[in-house]
Amino acid sequence: MTTPFMTIDALLVGTPAPFRNGDYSAIAKRPVTGPVRVTWDGFEHDAVADPIHHGGWDKAIHLYPQDHYGWWRDRKPDQPLLDAPGAFGENIASRGMTEADIFLGDRFSLGSAVVEVSHGRQPCWKLDHRFGARDVMATIVKTARSGLYFRVIRQGEAASGTRMELLERPLPGWSIARIFQLLIAGGHRNEPDAVRALANMPLLAEAWRERARKLAA
Repeated sequence: MTTPFMTIDALLVGTPAPFRNGDYSAIAKRPVTGPVRVTWDGFEHDAVADPIHHGGWDKAIHLYPQDHYGWWRDRKPDQPLLDAPGAFGENIASRGMTEADIFLGDRFSLGSAVVEVSHGRQPCWKLDHRFGARDVMATIVKTARSGLYFRVIRQGEAASGTRMELLERPLPGWSIARIFQLLIAGGHRNEPDAVRALANMPLLAEAWRERARKLAA
């Protein structure tokens, strides 16, 4: 049986820059040439503008599947952001697996580092502003093309053009797409027992466990 894997098209980092009305954001990331150091906080030389909502143990590294880019280009054919990796502020531009194929707690190799899936990416207004459109955030909620976050389990070094191989899958029933539908896209109304289970799932990021607790109440 072949081990599931993703291919890394690019690794990207960014630093805070002026964004809108005095706000700063590090969403405009650029591909790195050569190896990247993977630390507990994510990629070396990557930074966040809003440490309350971004970064930290559960949001160390953001992956967005390049598998979705063709779908987005069909809907936004004149959007130059979609011509290259980084449109969604991702650190890892990968292909081969999407949110439907990636599960909570999955551990992947990332060069000599090991990373663990912690939760999906909840979209915010910054994506609409970045794309100059009013529907990007809503479309992500509707379709669960969200991307996802990793926590770092082992520090190391990574490079583009390599594979991220699946090492462990402790929760095969809980794809990121399913969890996103339950906690972000309104699916909690149909599966209250599943939401209660998520509220007590240690591998789920604390912010989403708290969300599950509130939705289950």
